[in-house]
Amino acid sequence: MPPFALNHMTAPRLGWEAFLDLAQSLNCVGVEFRNDLKGRLFDGADPAVVGAATRARGLRLLALAEVKMFNDWSDTKRAEAEALMQIAVAAGAEAVSLIPRNDGVATSRADSRAVTETALRDLLPMLRAHGLKAMVEPLGFAVCSLRYKDVLAEVIHAVGGEGTLYMVHDTFHHALAGFGPIYPELTGIVHVSGVKDAIYLDDMRDGHRVLVDGDDVLGNVAQLRALTAAGYAGPVSYEPFADSVHALSDAKPALAASMEFIRSGMA
Repeated sequence: MPPFALNHMTAPRLGWEAFLDLAQSLNCVGVEFRNDLKGRLFDGADPAVVGAATRARGLRLLALAEVKMFNDWSDTKRAEAEALMQIAVAAGAEAVSLIPRNDGVATSRADSRAVTETALRDLLPMLRAHGLKAMVEPLGFAVCSLRYKDVLAEVIHAVGGEGTLYMVHDTFHHALAGFGPIYPELTGIVHVSGVKDAIYLDDMRDGHRVLVDGDDVLGNVAQLRALTAAGYAGPVSYEPFADSVHALSDAKPALAASMEFIRSGMA
């Protein structure tokens, strides 16, 4: 069973220290922080202090998110990426997260590949100069400019990005994109969340994403079993977006129950 981790979206109301304590209490391997939550990144704390506190708890800072719309490449986007990489290095993060544009532009496979390759070809030397990896996340929405993993895999190979550029296997987005092939050798992290509502895949949105349990309709356990059978052994990071999860006064019991459900299903 791959080790568990937490994305800060799991408990966005917690400050960074309380979030680290939650991850430690659940015996997680690491955390992902993000710059799109309310308030300042790390609540304004020095990234080096946050990194030291993370390591002191025996946790890895797996990734710092995010460069939004990374494949809408420009000098401005390059500057955004450079700034995030500098913070990631200061905090001791292993990677930065890259999120594609999700606005109905460049949705064909050809256009998706073109804009993604342009961005990743420029980002690759920047990442290597900083000693960082990138976690690139295909989004399963029909309006996304990077919906399919096979397109991303082609780009990674085309730019020679193996060992630096990795894909995120998000169980929610994998389902929305019609499932399709998996790439364990190119997968750097797995994001898990469940959906309980019996709605069409095309109608699913982030707000439906809860903790994984027996009512899940996305096949999280089946996806994880397939990934691990194919050789994936990296982190499995929780990323629920639903208000019902964010409103929990203490998320630990619910997270522990979900983790046990997944472990049992993987046994």
